[in-house]
Amino acid sequence: MKNTGILRGLAGVALVGTGLLLSGCKSAPELTAANAQALIQADYDSKAPVGALIKIDDRGLRQGLTANYWKLTKVYPNKMWADYTLTDDGKKVLTLQGGGDVIQWRPDQIASASPHFYVVTMAAKPFKAKDVQDPQDEVLPGVATAKSAVFNESVDLTGVPAALSEIAHNPGNTLSSKKTANFELANGAWKLHSIE
Repeated sequence: MKNTGILRGLAGVALVGTGLLLSGCKSAPELTAANAQALIQADYDSKAPVGALIKIDDRGLRQGLTANYWKLTKVYPNKMWADYTLTDDGKKVLTLQGGGDVIQWRPDQIASASPHFYVVTMAAKPFKAKDVQDPQDEVLPGVATAKSAVFNESVDLTGVPAALSEIAHNPGNTLSSKKTANFELANGAWKLHSIE
């Protein structure tokens, strides 16, 4: 009887000790969609801002003429080719992707694709993380605890003039794309591991 009482007492102490030990262990903090978005956006904000890359097709070319971003400076004998030069107004809001200030419009050179060129907005902003989905458990090489979340990486057109913003919304321009952010638990806190 005496031994049984001692065993019960020891079992009770062991049970209480185990409970205290387990309650002292911290579980991984929750990674919500809002937390994930904040981590992604902080990463974007830490990088150099970028101008938006805009594809200019025939429609965009006409819109740019109307907005006085460029002007016709030369028409070639075949009546299809032309050169356009950026105006002072155009130079304030955009640059040509290839540099310089002359657009060489050659519509029949590329038979398989519609003619186009690219401009980059002078107004430069970091990308924006939008529509972040709830993070899911993930397996990453060399990472003990990981999660991932799918989101939209969007171009920020804040500060871009209305006419250029309208051109940016023409078909053929990609203003957002699906990305996946990977997170790792390090020293009890979630941090961004990579964006794919």
